[in-house]
Amino acid sequence: MTRYFVLIGLLLCGLFSAQAKSYYFNEKSGSDQNSGLSPEAPFLSLKKINELKLQPGDSVLLSAGQTFKESLVLRNIIGNAHQKIVVGSYGENDKKAIIDAAGFLNGILIQDCAYLTVENLKITANGKDNSETVAGTMRCGVLVKTSKAGTYESISLEGLDIQDVFYEDPGFRRGKDEVRTANGTQRYGWGIRFINRTEGALLKNVKVRNCRVKNVAHTGIKFTAFTDGIQGVEVSDCRVLKTGGPGIQMSGVYDGNVKNCVVNYSGSKDDSRKWGRGSGLWTWGSSNIIIEHNEFRNANGPGDSAGCHIDFNCRNVIVQYNFSNKNAGGFIEILGNNFNCAYRYNISVDDGHRIKGENGAFQEGKTFWLSGYRGDKKRSGPFNSYIYNNTIYVSDSIDAKIAVTRVAKGVMVANNIFYIKGESQAVLGDQYKPEKDGSGSVRNVVFKNNLFLKTKNWPQEVLIQDEAPQYGNPDFMNPGGNSFSDYVPQNKSIIRNRGIKIPVLPGDSIGLVSGLKVEKDIFGHQIKGKPDMGAVEL
Repeated sequence: MTRYFVLIGLLLCGLFSAQAKSYYFNEKSGSDQNSGLSPEAPFLSLKKINELKLQPGDSVLLSAGQTFKESLVLRNIIGNAHQKIVVGSYGENDKKAIIDAAGFLNGILIQDCAYLTVENLKITANGKDNSETVAGTMRCGVLVKTSKAGTYESISLEGLDIQDVFYEDPGFRRGKDEVRTANGTQRYGWGIRFINRTEGALLKNVKVRNCRVKNVAHTGIKFTAFTDGIQGVEVSDCRVLKTGGPGIQMSGVYDGNVKNCVVNYSGSKDDSRKWGRGSGLWTWGSSNIIIEHNEFRNANGPGDSAGCHIDFNCRNVIVQYNFSNKNAGGFIEILGNNFNCAYRYNISVDDGHRIKGENGAFQEGKTFWLSGYRGDKKRSGPFNSYIYNNTIYVSDSIDAKIAVTRVAKGVMVANNIFYIKGESQAVLGDQYKPEKDGSGSVRNVVFKNNLFLKTKNWPQEVLIQDEAPQYGNPDFMNPGGNSFSDYVPQNKSIIRNRGIKIPVLPGDSIGLVSGLKVEKDIFGHQIKGKPDMGAVEL
């Protein structure tokens, strides 16, 4: 009897697969009067998709190398767990179909969809604002959104190339004060956006893989939702370059993983239409996020613009195994009302070089910053911050600036290497409303066993101090270089097995959700016995 049901199930799956259809679109030879069911009889207009009533297993295929000057709109497209609906290119293997959405709100709109994959397309949308036909305040390369209650899951964006997305036409200039606003107030172009602001709706199990986003007015890849409104996010193997705003940003996300990505020149201002400010990656109001094996380089801006920072109202955000290089805002930045967040096994090189008051900068760049800032609310936290086994290099052309708020509670700083060649100074937190001087002390601190190049690397004015510091030169392979291998220590005697086991902080019942013990270093080397100092296990 069991074999009978299995056989029936296989036959039904085969029947459903046989019914799956592929619809072809060709901008040159197509006609909406064709069947669309073969490359020889393709459709012409992407609007035809609205008439197709796509079923699980169906495909929508655009001719590779051709340019479709319109928007691709996908509404209420629902596949299933076994047969996703796929939208992509066909034809020449080394080319992608191109969607030129200049003058449209989105290159691709995905609304109220599930079990859908969009892959191997190129999208551009460079201005051509027409106020008579276009309403709204943003233009997106890809916009995924909800408009009604329900669970919308398994949406994948793979192999997309998104470039030159701007709302305004070339020549538009933003006022000098726009870059000082929290997230920008004007009209912008964005790379990829996921938005869930619908009551009773959930975006779940979404993936952005192997995508490239380059030269957009604001953020490259952005997730926006009410608390936990987007769950199960993967961003992997992506390249995000020259964004006018942040590279990657998450708000209201629960359970996310950003890995193997490169973000370079976020906060770019090489086009007057760009915002000109942004961290490589930042989280806000998000929980259970792991950010690992990424590169964050050359973030620019008069404020924020760290390699990767943890904005307020987050829980369990772990930043590990990343390379952070020449980011104006700094390296470690954990703001207020954050709980059990960590930076561990990262390498930071010349982060925090920005100087307040120069070139319009209204915040100091900082090597290390714990801030109680949480918007308009009273400063509080961060709580139970774990900072260990990082390698931090600052050249002598940069003053390393350090700020620790007196309202922080629970701070672990251990096994780090602070190779600061120049001067160090304590500064006040200056997130919009600068923190005021005052008495107070940080409670529940474990700050010990860090390796400093010089005795003055950690200013005495900072509220927390290493109770058992180590001093010496780790003798990096190529100090000042821009690659991971440049920061392998050669002075093994002060590195190998000199770390301590990381304990749970006093008063903390959680530690880190993935555990405090780390099995491998930044290169994937197994950690044996006691941990070494810094991010590299010798």
